[in-house]
Amino acid sequence: MKKKGKENIVLVGGCFDVVHLGHITFLEKAKEKGDILVILLESDENIKKNKGQNRPINNQENRAKFLTKLKIVDRIIKLPEMKSDEEYLEIIKKIKPKVVAVSENDVNLNKKKEQAKIVGAKLIEVTKTVPQQSTSKIIEDIISYL
Repeated sequence: MKKKGKENIVLVGGCFDVVHLGHITFLEKAKEKGDILVILLESDENIKKNKGQNRPINNQENRAKFLTKLKIVDRIIKLPEMKSDEEYLEIIKKIKPKVVAVSENDVNLNKKKEQAKIVGAKLIEVTKTVPQQSTSKIIEDIISYL
């Protein structure tokens, strides 16, 4: 039995706008790498900047509520609008993860590698990309049916 406070934290980040099989698989695999799964949940403002003016589909509050219903998720940190990589790094330093989990082709892989190195965490690719499973692809499919 582990002593209180000595649990291994696994950190993931993302939008989780329209949760799909790829997200669930990713979170399950990430949770297997430690004891506590923490999600850094992107702000609506950052999603808008990175994904376009029509995003997110679900606001941060609703995304957080949905994710809290997943048994594998232990903690969700709703990020404010982040203006620099240093802001992310300061939050990561406070969390002190043992593992930073990513999926294949993570667009921020180099930044996450550097952040993991700085905080002494191990960066682990936990999943491959699940074909046809992306929020953008799902939105495209829905629009094409209209």
